Amino acid sequence: MNRHAIRAIYVFEMARTFRTLMQSIASPVISTALYFVVFGSAIGSRMAEIEGIKYAAFIIPGLTMLSLLNESISNASFGIYMPKFSGTIYEVLSAPISWVEIVIGYVGAAASKSVLLGSIILVTARLFVPYHIAHPVWMATFLVLTAVTFSMFGFIIGLWADGFEKLQLVPMLIVTPLTFLGGSFYSINMLPPLWQKITLFNPVVYLVSGFRWSFYDVADVSVEISVGMTAVFLVLCLGTVRWLIRSGYRLKS
Repeated sequence: MNRHAIRAIYVFEMARTFRTLMQSIASPVISTALYFVVFGSAIGSRMAEIEGIKYAAFIIPGLTMLSLLNESISNASFGIYMPKFSGTIYEVLSAPISWVEIVIGYVGAAASKSVLLGSIILVTARLFVPYHIAHPVWMATFLVLTAVTFSMFGFIIGLWADGFEKLQLVPMLIVTPLTFLGGSFYSINMLPPLWQKITLFNPVVYLVSGFRWSFYDVADVSVEISVGMTAVFLVLCLGTVRWLIRSGYRLKS
C-alpha cells in the first residue's frame, strides 16, 4: 500500500476545501439553517408531534442526511473530474499508484469533508431546537458509512461525466427528490398503505430511517435492514469503481 500517494491525494483535496470554505462548508450549513427556520420554526410550531417527537427535532436527521448525500456526491465527483478536466490526472496515472489507492485518497477526502459538514450541521441545529442522541455510536456509524458510500457514488459520477453540467445532473434530478420523498420531513407511516409500499423502493428511506433511529430510537424500517441496504450499496459502488478504473473508462478524457 502506497501510503505516501494516498496521503498526497488526501491532503491536496482537503487543502482545496479549506481554500473554498464559503462554498464547501458555509454555504451548505447556511442552506440547512434556512430549512430549520422555515420547516422547524415556522411550520413546526403549527404541527403536532410525530411519534412523540417535536417536529423541529424530528426533521434534524433528515435535513442532515439531505446535506450529507448531496455534499458527498458533489465533493467526490468534482474531486476526480477536475484532474480529468485540467489534465493533471496523467500525473496520477503515471505514478506507481493502484486503483485502490486512488479511490482511498479521493473518496477518503470527500467523505471526511462530508462528515465534518454533517457534524457542523448537527452543532448548528442546537441553536434552533434541543435534541438528544439515543445511540451516539450508531449515529457516528451511519454518518461515516453514508458519507463513504455516497462519496463512492460521487466518484462514479465524476468518472462518468464529460462536462460540468453532468456533475449536478444526478444530485439535482435524482438524489434530492429521493431524499425529499424518503421521509426526511415526515414519517412514511403517515402515508396511505399503497404509498408506504411504493416508498420502500426508495433507497434513501433506509438511510434516513436508520439515522433517525440513532437519535430518537424510532424508525420507519428495521435498523438492521437500514445497515444492510447501506452496506449493499457500498459494495455495489466499490465494484463499479473497480471496474471503471481498471477499464480506464473516461479516466483519461
